[in-house]
Amino acid sequence: MTDSTAKTRQIFIVSDGTAITAETLAHSIMTQFPDLRYHQTRIPFVNTVEKAIDTARRINAVEKEEGTRPIIFTTFVEPDIMRSFNELVSGHIIDLFRKFVGPLETELGMKSAHSIGQTHKIRDDEKYNRRIAAIDYTLTHDDGQTNRGLDEADVILVGVSRSGKTPTSLFLAMQFGIKVANYPLIPEDFDRGALPDALLPLRSKLFGLSISPERLSEIRNERRPGSRYASLANCEKEIADAENLMRREGIRWLNSTTKSIEEISATIMSELGLDKRKA
Repeated sequence: MTDSTAKTRQIFIVSDGTAITAETLAHSIMTQFPDLRYHQTRIPFVNTVEKAIDTARRINAVEKEEGTRPIIFTTFVEPDIMRSFNELVSGHIIDLFRKFVGPLETELGMKSAHSIGQTHKIRDDEKYNRRIAAIDYTLTHDDGQTNRGLDEADVILVGVSRSGKTPTSLFLAMQFGIKVANYPLIPEDFDRGALPDALLPLRSKLFGLSISPERLSEIRNERRPGSRYASLANCEKEIADAENLMRREGIRWLNSTTKSIEEISATIMSELGLDKRKA
């Protein structure tokens, strides 16, 4: 049980680059402690000794004010910057860069590049262009805006409104260069008992998302509070009708209620054999 009186732990992600990679790793690690209350702060571009010293002092001030030792994830590449920061800061430091790169240098028998921002550099123009094209395609084909070019999609997500199709679509496009269209299933489809005509020839590309009626009602009430559209009874009916339709049509689907976008995307890519299409 979580102690309601426990203080919120401060988590800092500090890097001489964007800190995005460090934040992703830190988040993955901290999810293993579901009962911990914490506040996460990302501090990017700490790329000089002066900035390192200022950042260390800033973190120390938070520790003094909060009265608890902060947890600090770092990915410093430059030794001088790292040293200046580590000597001054007070907290539990987890050096993600050296934790993984050092052992790999030993195993591979070679030195790493020791260069800032390698993760986010554009190394392959073709892959980069494919990713941009996928993002453009996905935005154009969001929420059934157009049927043109649906056959060009790598995957077409279907499901009721607000079941997580748009964020999943954009994640797949931005991270992996996958062209995604998403198409809402609506009461008219359920009354007919059939998929929209535009989707019938593209069954092999379809993947469905569902969600618990309670969570769907919460999400819809944020958008249209008190409406029939957001009522629990309506959400229960739409979800039941959508799942029945997907079963009848043989569409693979999953419930997105407790899954992250990363988990949903990984499942879709595996189920449809898109793993080899990663950008």
